[in-house]
Amino acid sequence: MTANATSPAATAAGAPSPGDTPALPSPLKGDPAMVGIPNVIAGATGLGLVTIGVFPAAAAGAALPILLSATSVGMLIATIWAAALGQNITATLYGTILGFYISYVALGIGLRHGWYGIPAADASTAVEVYLICWLVAIGALTITTLRMPSSFTLLFGLVDVALVLLLIASYNGSAAVSKAGGWVVMAFVAEAIYIYFHVMLVATGGKGLPMGRPLLGGV
Repeated sequence: MTANATSPAATAAGAPSPGDTPALPSPLKGDPAMVGIPNVIAGATGLGLVTIGVFPAAAAGAALPILLSATSVGMLIATIWAAALGQNITATLYGTILGFYISYVALGIGLRHGWYGIPAADASTAVEVYLICWLVAIGALTITTLRMPSSFTLLFGLVDVALVLLLIASYNGSAAVSKAGGWVVMAFVAEAIYIYFHVMLVATGGKGLPMGRPLLGGV
């Protein structure tokens, strides 16, 4: 007799079988993008404004509190939420962005306070290591988005371009190239806002915005 079988007496009594027991509802529903994307927008906006040079050089750390609190916490929540829902692709996207931002904060605060024993003269080298590591990681992530709607490929492609420009600026000390990298970051913000509008329109019963066909395997 299987676990789902019932005895005649139980059937006569109207008792439900184990197989008839309804599954417990999952408390984890919804869309992690509702939390993740706006926090990415806030953090990237602060980072872009600092990189462009809107604020004085002495205030270059102004974006760190936003990145450490709102953006990092929001991305952590979105990553765990997506993983719990089984949305592995979404989880890796948010988890990668979380790693990028939290390591940026660790780099910025650590260099300012001498946590890593890196001389001030070698601080630019530490920045270059950071940029190269994340260019490799996000560059690989960008390639994997080729089978996703092209809006996501554009989003992460802009990050790649910004990282390349900032790496070049760090090598040759060019303020103009660094500022160009900052403007690419702001283009990333604009694309993230577009995706956020799409998410909100869908969540409120709308049609959503065109997200573009995948560049690889699209139909």
